[in-house]
Order: sequence, then C-alpha cells, then structure tokens
Amino acid sequence: MAKTKPPVNKNEIYTLTFEDLTHEGNGVAKIEGYPLFVPDVLPDEEAKVKVVKINKNFGFGKLLELTKTSSHRVEPTCHVHCGGCQLQHMSYDLQLQMKQDQVHNVMKKVAHLDHVPVHPILGMEEPSHYRNKVQIPVGEKNGEVIVGFYQKRSHRILQNQDTCHIQDEAINEVLPFTRQLMNKYGIQAYDEKSHRGQLRHIMVRVGHHTKDIMIVFVTKTSKFPEKDRIIKELTEQFQVKSIVQNVNDQRTNVVLGKKTKVLWGENYIYDKIGDLTFAISPKSFFQVNPIQTKVLYDKALEYANIDKDDVVIDAYCGIGSISLFLAQKAKKVYGIEVVPEAIEDAKMNAEINGMNNVEFSVGQAEKVMPKWKEQGLDPDVIVVDPPRKGCDVDFLEAMIAMKPKRIVYVSCNPSTLARDLRILEDGGFETKQVQPVDMFPSTNHVECVAELTLKLSN
Repeated sequence: MAKTKPPVNKNEIYTLTFEDLTHEGNGVAKIEGYPLFVPDVLPDEEAKVKVVKINKNFGFGKLLELTKTSSHRVEPTCHVHCGGCQLQHMSYDLQLQMKQDQVHNVMKKVAHLDHVPVHPILGMEEPSHYRNKVQIPVGEKNGEVIVGFYQKRSHRILQNQDTCHIQDEAINEVLPFTRQLMNKYGIQAYDEKSHRGQLRHIMVRVGHHTKDIMIVFVTKTSKFPEKDRIIKELTEQFQVKSIVQNVNDQRTNVVLGKKTKVLWGENYIYDKIGDLTFAISPKSFFQVNPIQTKVLYDKALEYANIDKDDVVIDAYCGIGSISLFLAQKAKKVYGIEVVPEAIEDAKMNAEINGMNNVEFSVGQAEKVMPKWKEQGLDPDVIVVDPPRKGCDVDFLEAMIAMKPKRIVYVSCNPSTLARDLRILEDGGFETKQVQPVDMFPSTNHVECVAELTLKLSN
C-alpha cells in the first residue's frame, strides 16, 4: 500500500481558520483534513501561518500574522519568551475551558470512563502572582551578572527577568535587588560550558501567609566571597528569615547539590495551609500555589470521607502536607515517601501541629504496603499524589490488593491519571467523580482529584 503524503510541504505559507486547541494550548487548523498545530493562536481566529515541521499524521506551524482575532484573546502581561506561561494570550475563561476539556477528553479516550462526572474546574479569583518559589539561573553578559529564565527550548538566559506576573510580588522585589548586589560585589556567574565561575542559581521561597523569605544561593564551590556584606544588605532591605548556600559542583542540569548550609537566620521558613503550619526547607516539596493548595486539599479530604475510626495511607506523602490534613479527621494516618529528607520534614511538621496520630516511613510504597498488609494493616482509605509520570503498576497492584473502601487520587497529569484509573477500574474499583483544579494559571498544567470506591462484589 502506498504511503499517503501529507498535503503540505515545509516552509509553505497558508491562511487558515482555527477550530480547536491541543492540551498544550496550541491552535488547531486543518488542511484537507491534515491537522496543523500552531502556538499562540485561538479557536475562531484566522491567521497567516508558515509550515515548520511535518509528521505523517500532523504538522506544526509558526504564526506570521493574525488576520482575524478571537474575543478571548488578551494582551499578554509578559512579553518574555521563556516558555513558562503558554496561555497568557488567552482569557482566563478560555484557559479554564481548555483544561476542563482536556480532562474530559482523557477520561473518555484513555480511561474509557466518559460516564464519570468531571465537575467544573475550580479556578482562581485572581490568577496572578501565585507562585511562592522561583529557582532562576545566573549568567553573564557584557561583563555583568544577569538573572533570568532560559529561553524556550534553550539554555540561553533571557536577560534580567526582574518581574514575572505569576510570581509572588516579594520575589519580584528580591530578585533584581539581589542581582544588583552580585554586580556590586563582583560575584562571578557560573558558565555551564566551561564549568567555571561561582554563582549558578538563585532560589527564593516566600511564605504566602507568613511573608517569610528564604534566599538560596547555589554555588559551584563552598567559597562565597563578600557573603557577609551581601547578607547585611539583604536582611536590611527585606523580611528575610533564612539565607542559605547550596553547593553544586557537578556538570548537571539539576539545580541543587547535596551540600547545604545556612549562612544566616533559620533552617526553615514557615507557611500555613488552612489551620496547619508547615516548615519549608530549601529542598522541601511544597505546592507552589498556596491558595489553590487549600482548595485541592479540601476536595481530597471531602472525597476521602474519613470518620474518626478510619485508618488512612498517604502514598508519596512528601513533607506530610496531605497527611496532616487527613489526620485532622482520621484515627491514624501512615505516610510513605522515598525521599528520607522529606520524611524528616514530615515528622517535624506533625510535631509542629501537635499531630500524634501520624506515622511516616521511608521507602517505596509498592514494597512497603505489601509488608504492612502482611502485618495486618487494612486501610479504610488510600490517598495517592504521585509525580507527573503517575503510579507504577506494582504500586497500583499493591493498592488493589489492600482493598480499601476508598481511593483518592490527586494528579498533576490528566493523561497518567486516566491511564491509572483504567487499571484501578479493572482491579475492582469504581471511579465516582473527578474534580479539576487550576493550580497553575497561564500555563497548560491542570491538577485533578479523583474519588474511587471498592465495588461491592469485591
């Protein structure tokens, strides 16, 4: 059978009308049924487009000129092309609708659960300045230190990213001042090609409710010239609670190295989610949108439907943030996490909040849970919040074998959520409902909470 050739050629220019969006937020137009994906274009818009890449079943284009615009198009707040905010040319209503559609689509096409209710997405009243953390690379240009995000799909630093409309306002004040100090005191920027220089990254963390600020300098060596003067100026200018140096001497894209030392102030800053207080270290995983985290966790707690006699397992528990929410209602919560430092933070957070019905263990959940089952632990509820890749099959099978009454699945990737729901359905659980939550406005990411119950026949 002869291969069907795409009806377009690379570098050809077309004027197209766009009809849909991909899950990444690219506009979709068709040429003789052949889909062309183009960034920065919205449904119902007409645009002149250049074909830049061709695959067998679809291609990619570059926007040259808009000839008709959508009522949902808005002027982007930021014109820096770092690739972080893919959707800022869309109205917030359209962003929410796009994410809602994405969850609907994967529930139908991947999980084959189109009958399961997907509730209207929970968005933000004010979808800006929500990020409580930034880790930003440091470079050099024309003899001066520059601080900025990488250009999309490159390691070229976009010069002096002093403000960002999704970062906490305090971060937007700290970063340019810190950059000025680096130049004032002659701190040399790290060069990843030559593996020379001093300062690699600057991380800033902010407590949304406490207003505590932590500044982390990631350096190639333990030497940090002029640090005392730098610390003095920073602490006089801002409500800094912790200044930390992290040493990363490896040729790597990983930001943080293994060695961390506090240069000034405390080991932690603190923030609150609801009535709970959490200690946050440089390496802590703490949700970057604290306002929506409360929305997300409240929904997870609602779906868990815990009573005072319930025993709960929280897999991928991190620093214990969801575990402690669950412990407010449960008889006992067991948290599992593979990162030892996170478990130490989790234990401390339990102590800070006076929670003595929580037990945290280091290990892989798929290995720990079968041992617990052999020891007679029968959880009423299992809550899982895995990374973007979703759950390993071994873990899903371990969860199925424990046969809890309910599973609450918190996910940052609808596609892997849908894949895993299908496995859990086939293993004897029924998906009752899914709630999308917009944790990351202006980006194409969407968080979800799914409720599953054990089928009566099991």
